[in-house]
Amino acid sequence: MVVINKAQEMIMATLFVLGCFLQTVQAAKPDDVALAWRPTSPFRDELRDLGVAGLIRDDAEATALVSTDFGNVTVAAPAAVLYPSCPADIAALLLASCARSSPFPVSARGRGHSARGQAAAPNGVVVNMPSLGRLGGSSTASRLSVSVEGQCIDAGGEQLWVDVLRTALAHGLTPRSWTDYLHLTVGGTLSNAGISGQAFRYGPQISNVQELDVITGLGEMVTCSKERHSDLFDAVLGGLGQFGVITRARIQLVPAPTRARWVRLLYTSAAALTGDQERLIDVERGDALSGLMDYVEGTVLADKGLIGSWRSPSPSSSFFGSEPDVAARVAKLAEEAGGVLYCLEGALYYGGAAGGEPDVEKKVIDWCMQRLETLMRELRYERGFAFVHDVSYMGFLDRVRDGELRLRAAGQWDVPHPWLNLFLPRSRVLDFAAGVFHGIFRRGTTGAMGPVLVYPMNRNRWDSNTSAVFPEEEEVFYTVGILRSAVSDGDLGRLEEQNNDILRFCEEAGIPCVQYLSYYADQAGWEKKHFGPAKWARFVERKRKYDPKAILSRGQRIFTSPLA
Repeated sequence: MVVINKAQEMIMATLFVLGCFLQTVQAAKPDDVALAWRPTSPFRDELRDLGVAGLIRDDAEATALVSTDFGNVTVAAPAAVLYPSCPADIAALLLASCARSSPFPVSARGRGHSARGQAAAPNGVVVNMPSLGRLGGSSTASRLSVSVEGQCIDAGGEQLWVDVLRTALAHGLTPRSWTDYLHLTVGGTLSNAGISGQAFRYGPQISNVQELDVITGLGEMVTCSKERHSDLFDAVLGGLGQFGVITRARIQLVPAPTRARWVRLLYTSAAALTGDQERLIDVERGDALSGLMDYVEGTVLADKGLIGSWRSPSPSSSFFGSEPDVAARVAKLAEEAGGVLYCLEGALYYGGAAGGEPDVEKKVIDWCMQRLETLMRELRYERGFAFVHDVSYMGFLDRVRDGELRLRAAGQWDVPHPWLNLFLPRSRVLDFAAGVFHGIFRRGTTGAMGPVLVYPMNRNRWDSNTSAVFPEEEEVFYTVGILRSAVSDGDLGRLEEQNNDILRFCEEAGIPCVQYLSYYADQAGWEKKHFGPAKWARFVERKRKYDPKAILSRGQRIFTSPLA
């Protein structure tokens, strides 16, 4: 564990306090959304009377912009939007809600990347978190602070992970654990878990946080960690926004590589793919493949296939080599395999630690090549279907951004996304594959686009004291992300029906599954299907302690009224 001495802690804390002070004394320069100032309204007047500072808007333009989210499935308008210039503005808002006989709901919104209105505040107030990095003369740089000696970074809860990465890389450092999409906020992913292909080694992002600044539902501003206020620290991590608003996170850093060998290998069976994945993530067994990859994921290719997914390079990309018939060969392989292929996606990181010395750099590159040769020899992929590309470390981690920009250009980004994310025990993943990938998917082809991910993680890299829920019965569990986009008329209904079929299949087949980025229609669903008795009791106890009036994140539908 990295130890931050008192001097470092005081300096880093002072930078954040100074940034907030400057925000309050400098002339405010609102972002484009907040430029139009509307006449006062009774609700806004009430907020002012209750001591709420910061820019507040309650006009139709402002509320409409936060009424929907990335999912584009639900619409829920707030009464107003708060554009805070510093964390104290958020604390004042929560205190104002607490002071009312009927508290109004408050939800923190970062990039609005939720899928089912989880960050909505119907008839309440949405907090526009990016304003913390823009209003009152603030900037992204003033809300990001690196300690090279302490190997950590303090990041505002509103900061994007891509900016955290850029700032850390400027010092030759990097966080250890990521999400696949970096244009999300720190507070947003830490309120869920934050997973990707590095979680098998380092755990989710919530396992790599050293300290948090949190504003509880009672309006209290608290600095917490494993050493102080540990119950709040654990509650907030993976807490779905139910216990507090994250305004700062201290994240562990390590020396950064500079390059990545990005590898994709095609398989014709789920058994071969998952067997190889499990060998790769077993970092303690000492197998020939143990820990050879720094990043391990997988994809199911049942509709659009390898080429055409928004997570993939375009067909003309050199990633697929110089063969003009690669798409035809992949299609033929899929046909021979019964319409379903699997792809192991991984990366080997190298460079960076050698300090630029040619001899050392050569040894690092040689070691990377030796690892790659071992992978190509030992893994059970279909020979002739290996695609290897050398990219920058930054380019690999931010690779999904290219797909996003392509979809935006085609008008296919702001469409409904009825996503379904599940955690499954290792012992049932092949049963799931047979019933869903080779069953439900094949019977209900919709033509909708979007990736289907499947990859394993090690349970011992997760902390059961946090609020995150994950399978604890086995040492390895899988995540399955069915990340479809409804791009044509009728797709949304068909995809939602397919999601229900998948959940029904799991129930009937006795496959225990936990939803990640969860959605349930009511509290009973959360209690029975998600948490279970023991975890639910702890979750309720924490809610009573930190947000007893159920002010925070009612859009999750966990608590919609004050607790008795």
